[in-house]
Amino acid sequence: KARVTILISGGTGSGKTTLLNALSQSISHKERLITIEDAAELQLQQPHVARMETRPPNLEGKGEIRQRELVKNALRMRPDRVILGEVRGEEAFDMLQAMNTGHEGSLATLHANTPRDAITRLEQMVAMGDMKISPEGVAGQIASAIGLIVQAQRLSDGQRKITHVSEVTGMEGKVIQMQEIFNYTRTGTGPNHEVIGEFRATGIRPRCLHEIITRDLNIDPKMFEQGVMEAGNFSNIPIAERIP
Repeated sequence: KARVTILISGGTGSGKTTLLNALSQSISHKERLITIEDAAELQLQQPHVARMETRPPNLEGKGEIRQRELVKNALRMRPDRVILGEVRGEEAFDMLQAMNTGHEGSLATLHANTPRDAITRLEQMVAMGDMKISPEGVAGQIASAIGLIVQAQRLSDGQRKITHVSEVTGMEGKVIQMQEIFNYTRTGTGPNHEVIGEFRATGIRPRCLHEIITRDLNIDPKMFEQGVMEAGNFSNIPIAERIP
C-alpha cells in the first residue's frame, strides 16, 4: 500500500514465493499487475493481472522466450507494478529500470543468504547482461530502486522464518548502504529439538515510514521501538501485515 519496492531474498525452500503471495494480498484491486515467472506459482487475487511465463527452446533450439524479453514487453503494457517470481540473470537490469521509472511497489525474489548477498547478486546479474554501465552506476540503480530487502530462511528444524528486514538507504561513496529494521535471533532449542527465537525491532525507524504515514496507512510507529516482537513465522508477521 505504501508502494515501497520489496526484494525477497532467501535460499531454496525458504518460503520466498509464499511470502510474495502474502504480500500481494495487500495490493489494491484497482491496480494493473503483471507477473513474470518460469512456471505459474503466484496466486494473485486482484482482477487486473496479466500473467507472463518464460518458454524454453524447442528441439531445434528455437522459440525460446526469456525473462528479459518478458520484462521489456511488460513495461509496454502500462502496469502499476511488475512482480517477478525470481530474478536470476540479465533481466535484473531491466527490472531495476522498471522500478526506477514509475513502477514503485514492484516485488521480486532472488536466491541469496543475506540482504548484503542479495545486493551483490543483483550487481553480478546486471553484469551478465554486458550493459555498458559502470559498477558505480549499477550500484546507484540498485540503491534508488530497492526500498526493502526481506530475508527468508529455512531453519534446521524445517521452520521458515523471516530473519531480516533491511532498508536500502542510498549510497556512501561506492557502497550501497543498508540499515536493519527487524531481525530474528535464535535463543535456544525446544524439547522437540525445534528452534526457539525472537523477532526483534532494532530501534531504527525506516526512512520509508514518512511515505507510509503520508498515505494514511494505519501503522503504529512504536512497532519500530527496540525490543522483542512476535516470532517471525509466516503465519504472524507484523512486517508483512503492516508494510506491504
